[in-house]
Amino acid sequence: MDSEVDSTAEELTEPVETAPETAGTRLRAAREAKRLELSHVAAETRIPIRHLEAIESGEFGALPSRTYAIGFAKTYARSVDLDHEEIAQLVREELADGHARASAMAGGMEPGDPAKLPSAGLAWFGGFAALALAVGVIAFVSTYFGAGADPASLIADGDDTAGEGSALAAADSAAPSEADPVIPASGQVVFTALEDGVWVRFYEDGGERLFEAQMATGDRFELPVSASDPRINTGRPDAFSITIGGRSVAKLSDEPVTMGDTPVSADALLARADIAAAPGSANN
Repeated sequence: MDSEVDSTAEELTEPVETAPETAGTRLRAAREAKRLELSHVAAETRIPIRHLEAIESGEFGALPSRTYAIGFAKTYARSVDLDHEEIAQLVREELADGHARASAMAGGMEPGDPAKLPSAGLAWFGGFAALALAVGVIAFVSTYFGAGADPASLIADGDDTAGEGSALAAADSAAPSEADPVIPASGQVVFTALEDGVWVRFYEDGGERLFEAQMATGDRFELPVSASDPRINTGRPDAFSITIGGRSVAKLSDEPVTMGDTPVSADALLARADIAAAPGSANN
């Protein structure tokens, strides 16, 4: 009887395993402690609600990139008075763990692993199939071209002008068209607000402030040509149109994201445009 009581007591006193604390759970707990809704945090940080929800649930794959995951988490942490560097470190660890799990689940064929190598019968069958295909191709070519006659010309005899016209058309299409006007890197950079209540700060590398205000629709800021490595800090890069020397260039972003210490000189903006226009590049 005593042994049964002792075993029951031991079972009751066994520690209960709890889920490890993540960056998302800490951020959600801090937000709820302040009785804030996600919509409030989104309005304050300019981070879309869907991204905040992904951070709280630890689904960092739903964010555009690793950089966005860490940057958004740090901004979220500041808004709820948490240590943003500690939260950023938790996010890095979770991203590293997620990458390791994905690699382990992906598997793959390891050299010398008999369990993952094809069987001998399958290998022989594949060899015979390849040999039969090669023989069939050779037989087809021999039958089709066996008469020794060259294939008939696709251009009628005496129709040399058509050939010349085709050659000229091909040459014209290959020739480079008149070059588009090049935007000079020395042109005046102008930012124009497309919405009301857009906060922005421009400053030189090193901290010298050039301009800081909450701009209304149509407000313009001309970046001083003499500015040394000018930077921008804003949560609404999508709310500004940009021109260089009077010619429009791509926005810094097409959605509201927090951008800080981003170079905005003419050279930097033109370099971003070149990268966005490169074949295979992703549009942010």
